[in-house]
Amino acid sequence: MASPVPRYRQIEEFLLEKIRSGAYPVNHQIPPEEQLARDFHVSRMTANKAIRDLVQGGYLVRQAGLGTFVTDRKAESSLHEVLNIAAEVRGRGNTYSNTVLSCEAIDADDEVALRLGVRLGTRVFHTVIVHRENDVPIQLEERFVNPKWVPDYLDTDFSRHTPNEVLVAACPISDVEHVVEAVLPTPQTATALDIGTATPCLLMIRRTWSDEHLISYARLTHPGDRYKLRSTMRT
Repeated sequence: MASPVPRYRQIEEFLLEKIRSGAYPVNHQIPPEEQLARDFHVSRMTANKAIRDLVQGGYLVRQAGLGTFVTDRKAESSLHEVLNIAAEVRGRGNTYSNTVLSCEAIDADDEVALRLGVRLGTRVFHTVIVHRENDVPIQLEERFVNPKWVPDYLDTDFSRHTPNEVLVAACPISDVEHVVEAVLPTPQTATALDIGTATPCLLMIRRTWSDEHLISYARLTHPGDRYKLRSTMRT
């Protein structure tokens, strides 16, 4: 009886098992298409499809003239775009979930007032959410939103919609400012991300505008061993 698993999927599962077991670590060169085709008694086109699917899934990367290598599959975000973290996680073929730690209206202190462009003591919306990939925390998002521009923000069911989705729907983003620095987490942040207080983290401070309106200010903290930031420049 023929195997119900397509032949290209058998190759994918073989390579994934090697990657997950550590037999093929990061930067390891996998066997070439010709060898995989011979080993699995398939056409080179079938072997190519298996490799192509794993490249698209972020497990492998092709280097012209050199071969195909195992990648570092840390979660990653672009520095030039504001993307929905839930869509990023699902786009990698993984499961997204979150925990809402805070959802409230507060009075802006000195820092929030300055960052959000409002008067000291202005009532602003405040959320704190832990974002997870396959149940592993990858980002602690603390966000402050100007209620003038997104009055229904706190009414959101954040288990179904991320803050990014809500803001983009209410006020399409026209400009974004990113500042990134390396930090050590506070005890509260370490607890939320399930890491030690000595674990290096990446802190991204993000402000977003819609036309001339400053909509939100966010502090996004990522465990350094689980996340990376990507920047691509074309000249």
